[in-house]
Amino acid sequence: MRPPVARILFDFDGVLATYRHGPRIASLAGWAGCTQQAVREALFASGLELEYDVGAIDTARYLDRLGAGIGRPVDEATWIAARMAGSVAEEPMLDRVAALDCALELAVLTNNGVLMERAIPRILGRVAARFGGRVLCSGALRARKPDPAVFARAPDQLGWPVAGTL
Repeated sequence: MRPPVARILFDFDGVLATYRHGPRIASLAGWAGCTQQAVREALFASGLELEYDVGAIDTARYLDRLGAGIGRPVDEATWIAARMAGSVAEEPMLDRVAALDCALELAVLTNNGVLMERAIPRILGRVAARFGGRVLCSGALRARKPDPAVFARAPDQLGWPVAGTL
């Protein structure tokens, strides 16, 4: 007999929120006074975002390199504001989360760098407390989904048994 579900591990982008590069890029470009193409190159064409998402570089180095690429230093607050500009909570999904039995433990597992640990609760707004601060980022786990290592490390990191975790 299978144990009942006691814990749910949610993906973030594409499940709890919709993410679009365009608004994030526009936010950073407007803040830095550079072109959107410069932001695209600094974040994506350079491979910087992927390096950060897999934990190959830490936050300080990531922000330094991003700032160098767009011609203006980027701090954590600016980065979070730009990421939030590109992220819109999926309200029907948040309604479903709010309706879940309070006995269920909830967490987020996302393919993002560790700064998302601070951005996700702000994006989730009204249901953020339901997750109890349990946000796991691929950057901290040093691997991205669908790598099986991520799914092996996540329950350990949360202190959750695999049995009963959806």
